[in-house]
Parts: sequence; structure tokens; C-alpha cells
Amino acid sequence: MELIVTNARLADEPERLVDIAIADGRFVAIGAGLAGDAERLDAQGRLVAPGFVETHIHLDKSCILERCRSARGDLTEAIAEVARVKGDFTAEDVYARASRTIEKCIAQGTTHMRTHLEVDPGIGLRSLEGVLAAREAYRWAIDIEICVFPQEGLLNNPGTDELMVEALKRGAGCVGAAPYTDSDPHGQIDRVFEMAREFDVDVDMHLDFGTDTAGLDLHHVCDCAMRFGWGGRTAIGHVTKLAYVPPAQRAEIARRMSDAGVALTVLPATDLFLMGRDRDHAKTRGVAEAHEFLHHGVNCSLSTNNVLNPFTPFGDCSLVRMANLNANICHVGSAHDMGECFQMVTGRSARLLNLEDYGIAVGNPADFVVLDAASPQAAVAELAPVLHAFKRGRRTLTRQPAHLHFPEGASHARS
Repeated sequence: MELIVTNARLADEPERLVDIAIADGRFVAIGAGLAGDAERLDAQGRLVAPGFVETHIHLDKSCILERCRSARGDLTEAIAEVARVKGDFTAEDVYARASRTIEKCIAQGTTHMRTHLEVDPGIGLRSLEGVLAAREAYRWAIDIEICVFPQEGLLNNPGTDELMVEALKRGAGCVGAAPYTDSDPHGQIDRVFEMAREFDVDVDMHLDFGTDTAGLDLHHVCDCAMRFGWGGRTAIGHVTKLAYVPPAQRAEIARRMSDAGVALTVLPATDLFLMGRDRDHAKTRGVAEAHEFLHHGVNCSLSTNNVLNPFTPFGDCSLVRMANLNANICHVGSAHDMGECFQMVTGRSARLLNLEDYGIAVGNPADFVVLDAASPQAAVAELAPVLHAFKRGRRTLTRQPAHLHFPEGASHARS
């Protein structure tokens, strides 16, 4: 054995303390009082959880806020501003900015990621080249899957189809869409499913972003998932329109998504920032309530989306922060649902990415974090910091817990 984590609390049984042994990058034993000649890390009763899973982030266009204008702060402006500046992107520029964002994610305990990446005739494959290089450079700490998609349209943007196919040939492991920017939204969705079948990759789409509920493209996605046999391999992100449909209709949609095997990713920071721009008072939150969909059998995740760009002009890449933000927005108060917020950045996110061997179990890769909390609910409620992170048993992060310097003679609760 190389490492034994002692006095740990696990997410599914936080009331008891266990030891966790690691050898050759994998968990080899879990139980009380494990002995062995190995380095020992005393968790001191803290929560030990699987590494966080980022299901939806944009490395290629992160950290460009200083290059863009933000006057209206809406989706149309954000797309236009990024389109204006990305023609100047180089592979080296993308690598540098992606690296900055990846390091933020590692520092917050993220061990797996799906990054969405734009290709079109304006940017070509330069962003892909930069992110591929970053993926390789940080393989020691994080596994990164690339989801290629057409932000500015597919059928109405000649040359984009060929670039997406080439990106899939060169290492992209997932294919996405943004049909609301296309002249033929359903045609784009159909073509993306065809690509997914051709390359045997998962589908992850930006979908139904806005407030007008007259037409929901998610119905066509559900049809395609069933027709192509892609249930369990299809996810849709944002879907802010779900926040504007009545509860009975949401329940019907949730049941249909569950039947079709279509997962939902909610992006609280971006959706909260961009929605509600159509009103000057009593502004709507515009964030789909993931818990309603969980209760109907839909797998859901919470994710960061954008970092320091016009879509989201802030971000520290903390998925615990996203879980906490979602709990606030959606009035989550019960212990069970607070725990589900934690699951939507760990186990449920791993399931959405179809990760194999994820979780703290004997035989799995030792990808884990130690949080300064005693339970998943406390981690979310208290924005608990990650104190240690490991990838395949190798330490990738250490952070000291805060220490209060009490004056001499002062009493305090833990004395």
C-alpha cells in the first residue's frame, strides 16, 4: 500500500469513520483500522468524496472578458462578442487560457471534465489544437473529454459540418449542438445524431435557451434519442425555457425525458446571469429546477459553463459553489435534496458522462477529494473548501484549513 486515509467519512454513510487504502493508483481496501506500511493522511472526521465531475464548461473561450464588451448582458450579445474576438484566437492563446481555467478546476477538486468546444470556418480547428495540448499537459490531474459543437449554426454555416467531422476524427469524444442559432434547428439536431452514430460518441446539446416556450426543441431531441437508440448517451444543457412552463407541463416533459434516456445539465451561474434581461423589475431567475426532474427519474448534473467571458463574467470553477448556488436559486432546503445537489456534481455527473469505475470503491481509480465538512449536505450548505485532491492515487492539491488565532486566555467552542 502507498497511502491510507484514516478517519474518513464517506458520502453514503457519513455517520461512521473508515480508513481507505490506496495502491498502484487504485482503492484496495475500505474499512476500520486498516494497517500497513504506507503514508497516512488523517482526514480527522472530514468528508472524503469522489473527485468532482465538470460536465459542461468552455475552455476555449474562457478568460476573454477584457477583450469583449458587455452592454446589454444578454445571450445575443454574448454570442456576437465571442464571435467578434475568436477570429484572433491562436492555438497558443487557447492553450494558455484553457490551462489557467483547468488549474482553477484542479484547485477545486475536479478530476473529470467535458469541455464544449466551438468549430466553424472563422476559428477552424485552432481552438481544438490548443485544448488538445492542454488536455495532454494536465492528464496527471484531470481527465478531459472534448465535445465539439457549432455555436454559430451548422446547416446555415457552410464548412462547419466538415470541421466537426475532422474534430471527431482528431480526438473529440462527444458531439454537441446549438440549434437555436441555426436556420433549421431540427435539421441540425438530426445531423448531430447522425455524427454521433457514425463516430459512436455521446450527444450533449445546448438547448432551448430563452423564455419563449411556444416551441421546445427538447421534444425532437427525445424523439431522436429513441430513434437512434441513444438513450443514456444524450444530454441537454441550459434548457432555461423549462423555468417558464407550468408545473404540470414540466412533469410531462420530465417523464418524456426519463423515458427517452435524456439527461439534463443545469448551469446556474450563466442561466441566472443571462435570464431575466427582458424585464426591468420583478426579474425571473430563469434556471430549470433540476430537482423536479430528478424526482421523475431524469439524471441531472450541475456545472460551471463559462468562466470570465460575456456569457458569465465571473467564476472560480468551484462545483461546490455551483451546488450551493443552485440550492439557493431553487429554494432547496431539505437534507435529501441538499444531498442531491452534491450528487449532481459527483455521482450523477459521472453517470451523465458514462464514466466507468468512478467512485470510492475497491478496484476503482483513486480519484478523490477531502472536504472540510462532515457530510455532503454540510459541504453544499457551508461551501466547504477542498483540502486535498488525488488523481489515480497521486496528490494533486493540498490546502490548509483556516486557523483562527484566538487571543491568549480566550475561550472558544472547540477548546
